[in-house]
Amino acid sequence: MSDELLLVERPGKKIYRDGDNLVKTFDKEYSKADILNEALNNARVEETDLDMPHIKAVSVVDGCWSITMNYIEGATLEQLMAENPEKEDEYLDLFVSLQMTVHSKRVPMLNMLTEKMQRKISAADLDATARYDLHTRLSGMKRHFKLCHGDFNPSNVIIGEDGKPYIIDWAHATQGNAAADVARTYLLFYLQGKGDLGDKYLKLYCKKSDTAIQYVQKWIPIVAASRLVKAPEEEKEFLHKWINVVDYE
Repeated sequence: MSDELLLVERPGKKIYRDGDNLVKTFDKEYSKADILNEALNNARVEETDLDMPHIKAVSVVDGCWSITMNYIEGATLEQLMAENPEKEDEYLDLFVSLQMTVHSKRVPMLNMLTEKMQRKISAADLDATARYDLHTRLSGMKRHFKLCHGDFNPSNVIIGEDGKPYIIDWAHATQGNAAADVARTYLLFYLQGKGDLGDKYLKLYCKKSDTAIQYVQKWIPIVAASRLVKAPEEEKEFLHKWINVVDYE
């Protein structure tokens, strides 16, 4: 891939542009099961009518797995928000509408969000009392079967040259309660140092979807605990603060 254009480098993976294709390559140590699950998640969501990249190939070169999909030309909502701050409300409205469209879809073959969260809580670096409390709370949540992106943030929405919004990076997709997906997005804003935008997002989502803010807030400690498992050190103290919030007023 040395002749191709490197777009992004993250721990364990690199993302290149190769003409009309986007190629995500993984280190040799990367879990094969996780790579194949990511490709399978994407393929399953492709069966909806959502605008998104489609998988073209899953292959191995020099012992490294890669996923090839079509490249979406355009700018991310994150870039557009930074470049056009006066349009923040307009972009945020589009962002929320897109997430609500995602939640309106059903993809029955995806893993269940609740089961994934239970596993993550069990693996989190928390004492037994905290884990018990979180497991109990999660078990008490309503069981839904809505499509959840799992990492829905403005950097994962591309406005294509055709003006269409495309949603990318379906590696964490599950089916479950939409409020958990919203809580995750809210946390991501805070982790990026954009708490004010996160608060504005949450209020707008709840208004447009007629969802109680308190209902989403009940998911925040659970979602924070699930993120704790693979979180970088600089995030952990912040996540622990959210996990320790027992009640919201």
